[in-house]
Amino acid sequence: MAKAVLQGIAVSTGIAVGKCFFLNRGPGSVRHVTVAADKVESEAIRLVEAVEAVAASFAGARELLDDSAGGIQVEVLDSHLLICRDPKLSGEALKRVREQRMSAEWALEETVSSIAETFSRIVSPYIRERMEDVRLVADRIIRHLSGDASAQSTGNERGILLAHDLSPGDAIGLNPERIFSFATEQGGKTSHTGILARSLRIPALVGVTGLCDSLRGGELLIVDALKGRLLVEPDEAELAEYLQVQEQYAAYDMRIRKLAARPAETLDGQRIAVLANVESAAEAGTVLKSGGEGVGLVRTEFGYITRATLPDEEELYNEYRAMAEALAPGKVTFRTLDVGAEKVFSGRVVPDEANPALGLRAIRYCIRHQDIFRTQLRAVLRASAHGNVSLMFPLISGVGELRLAKSILNEAKQELAAGRIPFDREMPVGIMVELPSAVLMADDLAREVDFFSIGTNDLIQYSLGVDRGNRHVAHMHQPLHPAIVRAIKQVVDMAHREGISVSVCGEMAADPYCLPILLGMPVDELSLAPQSIPAIKHLIRHSDADKCRQLLSHALGAPTIRSISNMVRQLLYQCFPEDVSFFVSQQSMDA
Repeated sequence: MAKAVLQGIAVSTGIAVGKCFFLNRGPGSVRHVTVAADKVESEAIRLVEAVEAVAASFAGARELLDDSAGGIQVEVLDSHLLICRDPKLSGEALKRVREQRMSAEWALEETVSSIAETFSRIVSPYIRERMEDVRLVADRIIRHLSGDASAQSTGNERGILLAHDLSPGDAIGLNPERIFSFATEQGGKTSHTGILARSLRIPALVGVTGLCDSLRGGELLIVDALKGRLLVEPDEAELAEYLQVQEQYAAYDMRIRKLAARPAETLDGQRIAVLANVESAAEAGTVLKSGGEGVGLVRTEFGYITRATLPDEEELYNEYRAMAEALAPGKVTFRTLDVGAEKVFSGRVVPDEANPALGLRAIRYCIRHQDIFRTQLRAVLRASAHGNVSLMFPLISGVGELRLAKSILNEAKQELAAGRIPFDREMPVGIMVELPSAVLMADDLAREVDFFSIGTNDLIQYSLGVDRGNRHVAHMHQPLHPAIVRAIKQVVDMAHREGISVSVCGEMAADPYCLPILLGMPVDELSLAPQSIPAIKHLIRHSDADKCRQLLSHALGAPTIRSISNMVRQLLYQCFPEDVSFFVSQQSMDA
């Protein structure tokens, strides 16, 4: 039996076995030192020089990559450079040094804590986890200030890399032939550390509790990035078992990736489009390599929150055009800005809210701040002249709100037409179905748009009243809750009755245990993280749509999560007896 088992979050699937070593153990505790009055300006200079040195290290790593070869790593490095130079971080820290006579390290720590408080109120987990990037950059600066200007070199070490966290600069130096897995103490499912791991295609865990305190380095580890755990000093039986699973998974992974470009069509001829969720144009290459047929969701907010100032129309247009051209003739669907009333934009004062999840966010924020909204709409419209572009509005609650958003879009079209600026006058426009009110109004909403995209993460949260970020109730965030299954079915039926298509773009789309239910609806498109596409397409090609429809008919009458889960599990074991052990579910099947 293993000496210890540490729990983490699997962000890049697979199995790895080997000796471990540490890259870094974090910045350690920061001493709260008050600087003498006559030393304040020299302390400020010390902070500025540390920030500039870390920015230079990121820029140096960035120069090692070109935009096409670097892909995700280029994007992450650019993001970290922006964070490093953002006055929200260095400017506020300098203010604390000069006004409160804090040491540079202490001032930076306090600044990060203040930013973290703001981010903690953000509804979207994707945006909340960008806080990990801010922490990582700050940790790097603190290490420089403390004399540890760079992390320990990996040298010629071979095995499983452990770290408090990994910067993009760290990750660029990783050779997958020598570093065949890593685990970090920090990071979340959608953190950039996870994105980097998937780009390197090595098994990885993040958020491993007690990693730095429990291990010294040199221990034999098993990284189980299928079940999200780290086994320390396994016994012979465990080692033999995992080596066999590792070999089987490698063969499975090779098989599904080799066929990823094939269409996703069931054994009995039901075709479903499989697209990707992305944050930026840098991910376009990953989408195509993974077998994605386009992009079903571009989270455009990341072009805003990593900046010190708001992007202008030209910057957004160039970014959106690059993505549309890179993926043409594949579809690219831009979701308009989905942020809340949290203070994520420099220089813009917004109201503090006790409950931002139910406050001024998404389409409500955009309608309130039409200057920001119109700039983005014009950029998307202009990009539509260069590819197969669609637009969708998030968090629509009813017809009146939708018509108001559409009227602003129409005004943007008229402005472009008056200026003889080209755009696709027939660009499809849809909405995200994320609220119970949108489910109940699905028939009326379907008459107003060209497509629906069901955001299952928020739909589950709002329908079940569960915050999946709250550890006390996260287990109740269940995609196969009978109410959720019935709600999605109602939306699909109303949409198809009005002749429009339906996509699912939440985590349900990447969950093998939810796939039979979605195929049975049937939804028209799935949009998911690029790395999950090969497996989902493989499952679709080996599924029987008629069996999925039969399963759904029984599930719609089931009263509990357990009963639906058992039906799904039985079908999967029947259809995929050899592969089912490799399926990573986004939910607890035993709830």
